[in-house]
Amino acid sequence: MPGTCVVGLQWGDEAKGKIVDLLGDQFDFVVRYNGGANAGHTVVANGKTFKLSLLPTGVIRSNVHSVIGNGVVVYPPRFLEEVDTLRAGSIDVAGALSLSDHAHVIFPYHMEEERLAESAVEGKIGTTGRGIGPCYQDKVGRRFAIRVGELLHPKHLRERLNLIVPFKNRLMAAFANDQADAFKPLDAGRIADDYLGFAQRIRPFVADTSRMLQEAFSRGKRVLFEAAQGSLLDVDHGTYPYVTSSSSLPSGIWSGAGVPAKNVQRVIGVVKAYTTRVGQGPFPTELHDETGERIRKIGREYGTVTGRPRRVGWFDAVAVRYTAALAGADEITVMLLDVLSGLSELKLCTAYEIDGERTQHFPSDAFQLERCKPVYETIPGWNDDLTAARTLSDLPASARRYIDRIAELAGLKVSVVSVGPDREQTIQP
Repeated sequence: MPGTCVVGLQWGDEAKGKIVDLLGDQFDFVVRYNGGANAGHTVVANGKTFKLSLLPTGVIRSNVHSVIGNGVVVYPPRFLEEVDTLRAGSIDVAGALSLSDHAHVIFPYHMEEERLAESAVEGKIGTTGRGIGPCYQDKVGRRFAIRVGELLHPKHLRERLNLIVPFKNRLMAAFANDQADAFKPLDAGRIADDYLGFAQRIRPFVADTSRMLQEAFSRGKRVLFEAAQGSLLDVDHGTYPYVTSSSSLPSGIWSGAGVPAKNVQRVIGVVKAYTTRVGQGPFPTELHDETGERIRKIGREYGTVTGRPRRVGWFDAVAVRYTAALAGADEITVMLLDVLSGLSELKLCTAYEIDGERTQHFPSDAFQLERCKPVYETIPGWNDDLTAARTLSDLPASARRYIDRIAELAGLKVSVVSVGPDREQTIQP
């Protein structure tokens, strides 16, 4: 099996990192192919907890070579901060981490542009403020984008920034014209000095990662692709415009890592036993009551990157069927099942009603999804503590029925059930 992809089938935060960690010793490479430092994940190694947002989850395994592909946008200070944090935790990634020379670079003007745009325009997207979207905009616009490899050429970098920064200053001054937040023009020379300093530390990691991965496949190496965010945030197929700026489905691998589609033959879809999302946008099964708050507190549903409370709702099978089909998922893993313990009854959304008509199809345009009302099926809950369960037979009958119903509604087998954050708190039916 040359290539496998682990992808979230909801709005992100599905605990994909745990699945990547469980599979880590079966692979030679782990590859991040989309997004930026807006994709938080928590990993545990050597008894220490690390909160990462840019480096792949697989970076904690000494037997795995981790790759940040060309489809990722990189903020160099964050990259170096995470490398230093791992080293302080006795994990040295030297020689085991590669950064694509074609990944695009986030600069201070990207973050300032995002801040000003979010405060200037009604109908906020609800971004993390990390400059991800503006960097992707520059990438697609071509004229003002800079790649990681360009940081290694001082004269060229200064020339590019001397062209770009004056334009960005004029643009942001226009954004800030009627706002209370004053905009202070950025200095191209100072930015160049800072980023050339970052470049010296980044240089050992920079590589032609597309060629590296193509050669790895030709040698029969095993490669695991790690999607950031969730499929419902995909820029093309997610709940547009409340989405991320990249392709968070497995389809993003081909462009974001530079390897052909035929090399990925297994797709593992990850779902929570309930649903969450961060930021703006429609959410048909969202809970605004004590049950939602209970799930949020027990599940510690707060953003790894932003700390924002996540919105919480019942499991949405309509949405998962939609993303599973787009992703070409072969199986699903059900995470955080233990969080639902203590609820007398659970609800599963099996269909929507739009203007009085029932449908099982997911409308990904936000203005259409806003009109959808969930149609629920109710299942008895359980009071048992599931965290010590290691086999399906250890679970109460109602919990097993809940898993079976999710599998039936998704039309896919459940290959993993997670009942806690630790690696051992896992059931593999």
